[in-house]
Amino acid sequence: MDEHIPPRSGSGWIEVVVGSMYSGKTEELIRRLRRAQIARQRVEIFKPIIDDRYAKDHIVSHSELRIPSRSVKTAKEILRWAHEAQVIGIDEGQFLGPALLDVVERLARQGKRVIVAGLDQDYMGQPFEPMPQLLAIAEYITKTLAICMVCGSPANRTYRKVARGGRVVVGGADLYEARCRRCYDLGRRAQAMAPIHEFTGETDARPKTARRTAGARRKPSAPGRVRKQDR
Repeated sequence: MDEHIPPRSGSGWIEVVVGSMYSGKTEELIRRLRRAQIARQRVEIFKPIIDDRYAKDHIVSHSELRIPSRSVKTAKEILRWAHEAQVIGIDEGQFLGPALLDVVERLARQGKRVIVAGLDQDYMGQPFEPMPQLLAIAEYITKTLAICMVCGSPANRTYRKVARGGRVVVGGADLYEARCRRCYDLGRRAQAMAPIHEFTGETDARPKTARRTAGARRKPSAPGRVRKQDR
Protein backbone atom coordinates (compact mmCIF):
# COMPACT_ATOMS: atom_id res chain seq x y z
CA MET A 1 0.00 0.00 0.00
CA ASP A 2 1.17 3.54 -0.65
CA GLU A 3 -1.36 5.58 1.36
CA HIS A 4 1.00 5.81 4.31
CA ILE A 5 0.66 8.16 7.25
CA PRO A 6 4.08 9.18 8.58
CA PRO A 7 4.69 8.53 12.27
CA ARG A 8 4.92 12.26 12.99
CA SER A 9 4.62 15.52 11.09
CA GLY A 10 7.66 16.22 8.93
CA SER A 11 9.10 12.73 9.28
CA GLY A 12 10.32 10.89 6.22
CA TRP A 13 10.16 7.17 5.56
CA ILE A 14 11.37 4.39 3.27
CA GLU A 15 9.25 2.06 1.15
CA VAL A 16 10.79 -0.98 -0.55
CA VAL A 17 9.22 -3.02 -3.35
CA VAL A 18 11.00 -6.31 -4.06
CA GLY A 19 10.43 -9.45 -6.09
CA SER A 20 11.65 -11.41 -9.08
CA MET A 21 11.74 -10.16 -12.63
CA TYR A 22 8.30 -9.84 -14.27
CA SER A 23 6.60 -9.51 -10.88
CA GLY A 24 5.41 -5.92 -11.35
CA LYS A 25 7.96 -4.10 -9.16
CA THR A 26 8.52 -1.27 -11.62
CA GLU A 27 4.80 -1.00 -12.37
CA GLU A 28 4.13 -0.55 -8.66
CA LEU A 29 6.90 2.02 -8.35
CA ILE A 30 5.51 3.99 -11.30
CA ARG A 31 1.98 3.81 -9.86
CA ARG A 32 3.07 5.30 -6.54
CA LEU A 33 5.12 8.02 -8.19
CA ARG A 34 2.30 9.03 -10.51
CA ARG A 35 -0.09 9.33 -7.57
CA ALA A 36 2.41 11.63 -5.89
CA GLN A 37 2.62 13.74 -9.04
CA ILE A 38 -1.17 13.95 -9.24
CA ALA A 39 -1.09 15.26 -5.66
CA ARG A 40 1.29 18.01 -6.90
CA GLN A 41 4.17 16.73 -4.81
CA ARG A 42 7.70 17.38 -6.02
CA VAL A 43 9.02 14.07 -7.33
CA GLU A 44 12.50 13.05 -8.46
CA ILE A 45 13.09 9.65 -10.06
CA PHE A 46 16.38 7.79 -10.51
CA LYS A 47 17.75 4.60 -11.97
CA PRO A 48 21.29 3.19 -12.38
CA ILE A 49 22.95 4.09 -15.66
CA ILE A 50 23.65 0.41 -16.31
CA ASP A 51 19.94 -0.18 -16.91
CA ASP A 52 19.50 1.01 -20.50
CA ARG A 53 17.35 -1.86 -21.76
CA TYR A 54 14.37 0.23 -22.85
CA ALA A 55 15.36 3.89 -22.44
CA LYS A 56 18.13 5.97 -20.90
CA ASP A 57 15.87 8.75 -19.61
CA HIS A 58 12.82 6.78 -18.46
CA ILE A 59 11.99 4.02 -16.04
CA VAL A 60 10.17 1.46 -18.17
CA SER A 61 8.35 -1.65 -17.00
CA HIS A 62 8.23 -4.89 -18.97
CA SER A 63 4.61 -4.01 -19.77
CA GLU A 64 5.90 -0.72 -21.28
CA LEU A 65 4.63 1.64 -18.59
CA ARG A 66 7.12 4.47 -18.37
CA ILE A 67 7.95 7.61 -16.42
CA PRO A 68 10.80 10.11 -16.95
CA SER A 69 13.86 9.51 -14.79
CA ARG A 70 17.48 10.49 -14.30
CA SER A 71 20.28 7.95 -14.73
CA VAL A 72 23.03 7.92 -12.10
CA LYS A 73 26.37 6.15 -11.93
CA THR A 74 26.43 5.99 -8.13
CA ALA A 75 23.92 6.20 -5.31
CA LYS A 76 25.56 9.36 -3.97
CA GLU A 77 24.63 11.24 -7.15
CA ILE A 78 21.01 11.05 -6.02
CA LEU A 79 21.77 13.50 -3.20
CA ARG A 80 22.77 16.16 -5.75
CA TRP A 81 19.33 16.18 -7.38
CA ALA A 82 17.01 15.41 -4.48
CA HIS A 83 17.20 18.65 -2.45
CA GLU A 84 13.83 20.05 -3.50
CA ALA A 85 12.00 16.74 -3.85
CA GLN A 86 9.34 15.54 -1.46
CA VAL A 87 9.19 12.07 -3.00
CA ILE A 88 12.16 10.14 -4.42
CA GLY A 89 11.75 7.04 -6.56
CA ILE A 90 14.64 4.66 -7.26
CA ASP A 91 14.38 1.69 -9.61
CA GLU A 92 16.74 -1.32 -9.81
CA GLY A 93 18.20 -0.51 -6.41
CA GLN A 94 20.29 -3.70 -6.39
CA PHE A 95 22.61 -2.16 -8.99
CA LEU A 96 23.52 0.85 -6.82
CA GLY A 97 25.47 -1.04 -4.19
CA PRO A 98 25.79 -0.65 -0.42
CA ALA A 99 26.14 3.14 -0.63
CA LEU A 100 22.40 3.25 -1.34
CA LEU A 101 21.71 2.43 2.31
CA ASP A 102 23.27 5.63 3.60
CA VAL A 103 21.67 7.70 0.83
CA VAL A 104 18.10 6.60 1.55
CA GLU A 105 18.62 6.97 5.30
CA ARG A 106 19.82 10.55 4.83
CA LEU A 107 16.89 11.38 2.57
CA ALA A 108 14.36 9.91 4.99
CA ARG A 109 15.89 11.88 7.86
CA GLN A 110 15.37 15.01 5.77
CA GLY A 111 11.64 14.32 5.82
CA LYS A 112 11.36 12.78 2.36
CA ARG A 113 9.39 9.77 1.19
CA VAL A 114 11.81 7.35 -0.49
CA ILE A 115 10.54 4.47 -2.64
CA VAL A 116 13.03 1.84 -3.83
CA ALA A 117 12.26 -1.06 -6.16
CA GLY A 118 14.62 -3.92 -6.94
CA LEU A 119 15.41 -7.61 -7.07
CA ASP A 120 15.67 -9.27 -3.67
CA GLN A 121 17.45 -12.35 -5.14
CA ASP A 122 20.03 -12.73 -7.89
CA TYR A 123 19.89 -15.39 -10.61
CA MET A 124 21.49 -17.90 -8.22
CA GLY A 125 18.69 -17.43 -5.70
CA GLN A 126 20.95 -15.57 -3.25
CA PRO A 127 20.03 -12.30 -1.50
CA PHE A 128 20.92 -9.40 -3.79
CA GLU A 129 22.60 -6.70 -1.74
CA PRO A 130 21.74 -4.05 -0.75
CA MET A 131 18.05 -4.97 -1.03
CA PRO A 132 17.97 -7.25 2.07
CA GLN A 133 19.50 -4.47 4.16
CA LEU A 134 16.98 -1.99 2.76
CA LEU A 135 14.18 -4.33 3.80
CA ALA A 136 15.54 -4.24 7.35
CA ILE A 137 15.47 -0.44 7.64
CA ALA A 138 12.30 0.29 5.64
CA GLU A 139 9.03 1.33 7.26
CA TYR A 140 6.95 -0.28 4.51
CA ILE A 141 7.71 -3.43 2.49
CA THR A 142 5.93 -4.89 -0.54
CA LYS A 143 6.85 -8.33 -1.91
CA THR A 144 5.60 -8.92 -5.45
CA LEU A 145 5.24 -12.31 -7.14
CA ALA A 146 5.39 -13.18 -10.81
CA ILE A 147 3.81 -16.17 -12.57
CA CYS A 148 6.10 -19.10 -13.30
CA MET A 149 6.77 -19.18 -17.04
CA VAL A 150 7.02 -22.98 -16.93
CA CYS A 151 4.09 -24.20 -14.81
CA GLY A 152 2.02 -21.13 -13.92
CA SER A 153 2.57 -21.24 -10.16
CA PRO A 154 3.46 -18.13 -8.12
CA ALA A 155 7.08 -17.28 -8.91
CA ASN A 156 9.65 -15.57 -6.72
CA ARG A 157 12.87 -16.60 -8.51
CA THR A 158 14.67 -15.13 -11.51
CA TYR A 159 16.07 -17.88 -13.74
CA ARG A 160 18.89 -17.07 -16.15
CA LYS A 161 18.47 -19.19 -19.26
CA VAL A 162 22.16 -19.29 -20.16
CA ALA A 163 25.01 -20.12 -17.80
CA ARG A 164 27.34 -17.27 -18.64
CA GLY A 165 28.44 -13.94 -17.27
CA GLY A 166 28.81 -12.73 -13.72
CA ARG A 167 26.25 -11.77 -11.15
CA VAL A 168 25.13 -8.67 -13.04
CA VAL A 169 24.04 -9.27 -16.63
CA VAL A 170 21.38 -6.78 -17.71
CA GLY A 171 18.76 -8.34 -19.96
CA GLY A 172 15.12 -9.13 -20.52
CA ALA A 173 13.12 -12.05 -21.84
CA ASP A 174 16.07 -13.14 -23.97
CA LEU A 175 18.02 -14.04 -20.83
CA TYR A 176 15.62 -14.39 -17.92
CA GLU A 177 12.43 -16.13 -16.85
CA ALA A 178 10.34 -15.90 -13.71
CA ARG A 179 10.07 -19.33 -12.11
CA CYS A 180 8.59 -20.94 -9.03
CA ARG A 181 10.87 -22.67 -6.55
CA ARG A 182 10.44 -26.13 -8.12
CA CYS A 183 10.91 -25.11 -11.76
CA TYR A 184 13.86 -22.91 -10.82
CA ASP A 185 15.58 -25.83 -9.07
CA LEU A 186 14.89 -28.15 -12.02
CA GLY A 187 16.37 -25.63 -14.43
CA ARG A 188 19.47 -25.09 -12.34
CA ARG A 189 20.06 -28.84 -12.10
CA ALA A 190 19.64 -29.21 -15.86
CA GLN A 191 22.19 -26.46 -16.44
CA ALA A 192 24.66 -28.10 -14.06
CA MET A 193 24.42 -31.38 -15.97
CA ALA A 194 24.45 -29.91 -19.48
CA PRO A 195 27.66 -29.69 -21.55
CA ILE A 196 29.42 -26.35 -21.91
CA HIS A 197 30.03 -25.13 -25.45
CA GLU A 198 33.75 -24.80 -26.06
CA PHE A 199 33.70 -21.35 -27.60
CA THR A 200 30.67 -19.57 -26.17
CA GLY A 201 30.77 -20.91 -22.63
CA GLU A 202 26.98 -21.29 -22.74
CA THR A 203 25.20 -24.27 -21.30
CA ASP A 204 23.34 -26.58 -23.67
CA ALA A 205 20.37 -27.57 -21.52
CA ARG A 206 18.43 -29.25 -24.31
CA PRO A 207 17.33 -32.87 -23.82
CA LYS A 208 20.00 -35.42 -24.74
CA THR A 209 17.96 -36.68 -27.69
CA ALA A 210 17.84 -33.18 -29.17
CA ARG A 211 21.61 -32.81 -28.75
CA ARG A 212 22.23 -36.19 -30.40
CA THR A 213 19.99 -35.26 -33.33
CA ALA A 214 21.76 -31.94 -33.78
CA GLY A 215 25.13 -33.66 -33.58
CA ALA A 216 24.09 -36.19 -36.19
CA ARG A 217 23.15 -33.43 -38.60
CA ARG A 218 26.57 -31.85 -38.19
CA LYS A 219 28.51 -35.14 -38.59
CA PRO A 220 30.87 -34.82 -41.58
CA SER A 221 30.73 -37.34 -44.39
CA ALA A 222 33.46 -39.96 -44.69
CA PRO A 223 36.53 -39.05 -46.80
CA GLY A 224 36.07 -39.81 -50.47
CA ARG A 225 32.31 -40.28 -50.14
CA VAL A 226 30.23 -38.05 -52.39
CA ARG A 227 26.95 -36.84 -50.97
CA LYS A 228 23.88 -36.98 -53.21
CA GLN A 229 23.52 -33.22 -53.33
CA ASP A 230 27.16 -32.91 -54.53
CA ARG A 231 26.74 -35.25 -57.50
